[in-house]
Amino acid sequence: MLDFSALRVLVLGDAMLDRFLYGEVERISPEAPVPVLRQRRLSAMPGGAGNVARNITALGARAVLVGLLGRDAAGAEFRALLAADPRIEDRLVESAGRPTICKMRIIAGTQQVVRVDDEATSPAEPAEAAAMLAAVRAALPSCQALILSDYAKGVLSPPVIAEAIAAARAQGIPVLVDPKSEDFSVYRGADCVKPNARELARAARLPVGTEAEVVAAAEHVMAEAGLAALLCTRAGRGMVLVRAGAGATSVPALAREVFDVSGAGDTVIATLALVHASGQPLEEAMRIANAAAGIVVGKLGTATVGADELAHALRAESGSAPDEGALLDREAAARLVAEWRAHGLRVGFTNGVFDILHAGHVASLRAARRRCDRLVVALNADASVTRLKGPARPVNPLADRAAVIAGLASVDAVIAFEEDTPIELIRLLLPDVLMKGGDYTKETVVGAREVEAAGGQVVLLDLLPGRSTTGIIARAKG
Repeated sequence: MLDFSALRVLVLGDAMLDRFLYGEVERISPEAPVPVLRQRRLSAMPGGAGNVARNITALGARAVLVGLLGRDAAGAEFRALLAADPRIEDRLVESAGRPTICKMRIIAGTQQVVRVDDEATSPAEPAEAAAMLAAVRAALPSCQALILSDYAKGVLSPPVIAEAIAAARAQGIPVLVDPKSEDFSVYRGADCVKPNARELARAARLPVGTEAEVVAAAEHVMAEAGLAALLCTRAGRGMVLVRAGAGATSVPALAREVFDVSGAGDTVIATLALVHASGQPLEEAMRIANAAAGIVVGKLGTATVGADELAHALRAESGSAPDEGALLDREAAARLVAEWRAHGLRVGFTNGVFDILHAGHVASLRAARRRCDRLVVALNADASVTRLKGPARPVNPLADRAAVIAGLASVDAVIAFEEDTPIELIRLLLPDVLMKGGDYTKETVVGAREVEAAGGQVVLLDLLPGRSTTGIIARAKG
């Protein structure tokens, strides 16, 4: 189990307000042509270093956020959003001379169309830099890691970086950097610097198309900058960790589908810092951060990853022995569904025994997933199966059935119910799409009335003829 509740991480960097305008595409404008949005919905959340802090608290830890905000309405909105999360401590410095950085993303359906930035990138004034460093020194003694979240917007000037790293090293606190400067020597003394491939290529002035080229570029820039470790994120090609004098380790990407890469780097650096601060080596921290990245790119906007869904993804990735811990409990499922909805995702739900997985099951689950952005599958617990199917069933216990279903690319979460029907789960989650096989009618689908009353949809899925667990068992006996 991932438990970061005892950890506190200091995040120093460029704070910004992320705004999102979501809408459905009604038609294409003849003037540009560009999508015309209807049913628009505006939301906002802390971005930049603020999103790093959000990722830390989403994983159960506490965050201290230090940076600059303007003395303006956007700054007040940013602080109000921070205040909604009691695990984030606001140590932001207010600037009278610069506006709060704002980014507006316009999203049509699940596709980001354009981003509009309103920002100032001049270095912080000397008094502002001094105030931020004072906040860093005051907070460090109670923290287990320092993250430098550099978006090149003026907070992390070379003197501020140097003094922050020195203060952390004096107290034995690991420092992890998400860089923007092309001169990585400004991060000298950090425990690990995490560029993406493009940032590494600019810093090293070398190609990074292959893993061997990434390692060569990393070793070159590490030697020049005096860095101990560098983690290069390579989008769909995974990550490569290079340590000075110790070679390289890599992991493949785990994302099953990519909706939006906004903020993925924030998720990686937050997860990397927490795992490393908990006592794990950077290699293990990279593996877990890679799993977190695979989850977050499947969400819209600058999203976060919860500890429950990360643990679930790690179990699926490791292929370890199945146990009932692979199932989400009801509270975790409700949190996960709420987070998906907050990012504009359409949640689907189906249920069944799924005792001996066959082609009909796989086809139905694939069809269900095509009708939603995220699919929750509810399994009858063993006693429920016995009542439904008889004393010889289930053939496979719940833990095994859950492990098999969770391993399918079409399934995003697995839960179980002890009752004869999943009506209580359906009432709790109120999915946007409730799906059952075509051997049902809408009138006989449990939860149909509740889902439609909440504005959702009921869909009957076509079945592959001649496929059933009962038939497989009969043929095996024959």
